[in-house]
Amino acid sequence: MPLHDAHNHFQDAALAHHLDRIASAWPTIAGERGDMVVNGTYPDDWADVAALAVKHSFVRPAYGIHPWDAGDPRPANWLAHLTAFLDADPRASVGEIGLDRWMLDSARPDDPRLAGVRRAPMAEQVSIFLPQLALAATRDLPVTIHCVQAFGELLPLLRAHPRPPRGFLLHAYGGPVELVPELVALGAWFSFNPAFLDPRKTRQQDVFRALPATRLLCETDAPAMIPPQTWRTHKLPPAADGAPVNHPGNIEAAYTGLATLRGVEFATLTAQIADNFSRFFGQAR
Repeated sequence: MPLHDAHNHFQDAALAHHLDRIASAWPTIAGERGDMVVNGTYPDDWADVAALAVKHSFVRPAYGIHPWDAGDPRPANWLAHLTAFLDADPRASVGEIGLDRWMLDSARPDDPRLAGVRRAPMAEQVSIFLPQLALAATRDLPVTIHCVQAFGELLPLLRAHPRPPRGFLLHAYGGPVELVPELVALGAWFSFNPAFLDPRKTRQQDVFRALPATRLLCETDAPAMIPPQTWRTHKLPPAADGAPVNHPGNIEAAYTGLATLRGVEFATLTAQIADNFSRFFGQAR
């Protein structure tokens, strides 16, 4: 069975020097039919994502404006620009979009991950999120949602606005288990990130033990969210600033770790996620 990475950023500059090596190894890591969903985060990187999808058959492109980028200047016609990218590839989906209160309320002023970012207020994030959600809903496209410390804002929006009939993906879901029944009823899918294998991430582990098997996916969020050292099946040198860089090949750790958490055979989980991936993102190659 193939392994599918439901969410990464293969176009990110941190992976630029490693793209060819990763691409060559990917069929061995993920199987000949293993796909990765590569998420753009701002109009400036959508063309890079599209180029990767042309070059590599395993890349499924996704285009969106990430909440960390919602405060940056945008072309006046950004939504039409997004629509054109979606029109250009029948495999394309919407993402990464979402809401993030962590960067407003909890992140340090000098957090290097937010260097140079204008932290858009929540109202501004919502004003960017809703048109993208509406576009996905109108076309019944897969949509990948980032939500960090903002479920109080996200849930009312999901209740009040149209959603794609196929549902929506909450990537690296970190919300409470108490929200899961309503989120499932609204159409949520949930992707497991191997960073949650950190022994301190007991709350996230408990959530992924409890989730319905039919709504599970796996992801890496590479080059971000690096797994604990003992789970890194694939390694890359650190970035120029010393930050660790996550290899997309760590999708193996996501599958193995999730199977272990849930107490199921690796093959059973792999088959279930292959089916889930096809139902949400569309038929695999």
